[in-house]
Amino acid sequence: MAIYKAPLEDMRFVLNDVFQAEHLWSSLPPISEVTRDLSDAVLEEAGKMVENLLFPLNRDGDEEGCHFEDGVVTTPKGFKDAFKTYAENGWTAFSGNPEFGGQGMPKSLAVLFEEMMHSANSSFALYPALTNGATLCLDAHASDELKQAYLPKLYSGEWAGTMCLTEPHCGTDLGILRTKAVPQDDGSYQISGTKIFITGGEHDMVDNIIHLVLAKLPDAPAGSKGISLFLVPKFLPDAEGNPGERNGVAAGSIEHKMGIKGSATCVMNFDSAKGWLVGEINQGLACMFTMMNYERLSIGIQGLGLGEASYQSAVDYARERIQGRAATGAANPDGAADPIIVHGDVRRMLMTMRALNEGGRALSAYVGIQLDLVKFSEDEEVRRKAADRVALLTPVAKAFFTDRGFETTVLGQQVFGGHGYIREWGMEQFVRDCRISQIYEGTNGIQALDLAGRKVTRNGGRYVESFLAEVRHWIEENGQEAGLDGVREPLVAAVDRLQVATEELLRQAGDNPDAVNASAVEYLDLFGYVTYAWLWAMMMVNAAGRDDDFGRAKMITGRFYFERLLPRGEALARQLKAGAETMMSLDADLF
Repeated sequence: MAIYKAPLEDMRFVLNDVFQAEHLWSSLPPISEVTRDLSDAVLEEAGKMVENLLFPLNRDGDEEGCHFEDGVVTTPKGFKDAFKTYAENGWTAFSGNPEFGGQGMPKSLAVLFEEMMHSANSSFALYPALTNGATLCLDAHASDELKQAYLPKLYSGEWAGTMCLTEPHCGTDLGILRTKAVPQDDGSYQISGTKIFITGGEHDMVDNIIHLVLAKLPDAPAGSKGISLFLVPKFLPDAEGNPGERNGVAAGSIEHKMGIKGSATCVMNFDSAKGWLVGEINQGLACMFTMMNYERLSIGIQGLGLGEASYQSAVDYARERIQGRAATGAANPDGAADPIIVHGDVRRMLMTMRALNEGGRALSAYVGIQLDLVKFSEDEEVRRKAADRVALLTPVAKAFFTDRGFETTVLGQQVFGGHGYIREWGMEQFVRDCRISQIYEGTNGIQALDLAGRKVTRNGGRYVESFLAEVRHWIEENGQEAGLDGVREPLVAAVDRLQVATEELLRQAGDNPDAVNASAVEYLDLFGYVTYAWLWAMMMVNAAGRDDDFGRAKMITGRFYFERLLPRGEALARQLKAGAETMMSLDADLF
């Protein structure tokens, strides 16, 4: 059966040893009081919460799913009570602005908490994830009046938030959305239209749901330049700030999905619903991207978290399941057969899963640190550099985490053999739950286009040049460390390969408009494998001096990554170099 135990030792190693987060936090006044002791204690309590409160609901929530009747959505048994406990213990306020009731915890700590949440119960995790994104957007762009009215209730967990972008006829191309916003004399707007695929659009776990809705004013410019953002509550707050009159917004149905069945995915109908402008008129997409970029990292972490849960369950099964004999002789001579963990192919799968998960955890923490610098640093140049890094790495984290997460959950299912295909063993649920992470919040193909197009070719590779300079500087400073014996040269070669690929992408883009679209996915994957190699080198330097099982396992796993996974980048570079001509030459009617 599926199991999960929060990987606290590895999380602490990444946070405390690899990135020395306490030193960073102490230099940033708003979070300077967050110490290693506090962060360790927070991770400990978070681990207990997800293991004991959320993970036991995961399979039953998948089996039951959400219910829809006459516009009312009911979550699976246990979800509502669990959310109440979750909120009462302060988890809904984890990274929120303390001015409005948040706890103000660092993002570099929050990403590890989010990983635990998605490992334990990805369907449940999506409800607070959307609320967190909504609070981030409101805190950054809403008026003081809206912040005072809504943020405290969202941080307390009394209310929840959503993000309403997609419509039946448009997803990525938001410039053609049809939802309308008509100005009213009192400064509000009437919002009318239909949104689909709205996570947590309607459910029974909170008293009110706050929708952030993209819409267009009657005289708005065409395309994405004419989009505005509006706050539309399910219930209009009364004079005391409590839910009052029902607003003109309701769920029309819920989707019947492949996975994340405990998460209510709704069709939402807005019928002259009362809403208020967030940010400036016609600047809604820029405001919403504050939320979308948060959600993209969070959904990336969904893939990472599910990969970790699948790995742990696969290891547990491989230690117990007996089948055949080890190639070098019986490892369990008193038994009828050996546990399958002795077999090379099972080891290949488990080591691949482990190496990808631990590399992903390090990248997640690194991006979290950059977000802390953007938010809390008093040095303008530091903030600018960190913002550039976040812009570059967000599409990588979203797409690479989820593509590798899906690969990892499939490998975990494969370790179980036939049992992996049977529902009660739990492994096929990880596969199904992970699959959506490659699709929503912008498909991974769109993430690759964002990276290769906006973040590379449009600025002449400046973001990548800065990133590779940081990696090369680290190699110069640490290249002679004992932990890098045998991996320094492959790391340098991989960094060089990424630079050459970037130059090749820029060259092709100048000659052929199809080049970026044709090679974007290969470029993003190459970028991901090289970035993991750098982070694995950092982990190996910090693990080399440890004379314990953790240190030895880290070193072996790191060498496996360099020997068996990093070489994938060589093929990706060759694919990218092939260009777009052959791919685009087949006439559409010949497919």
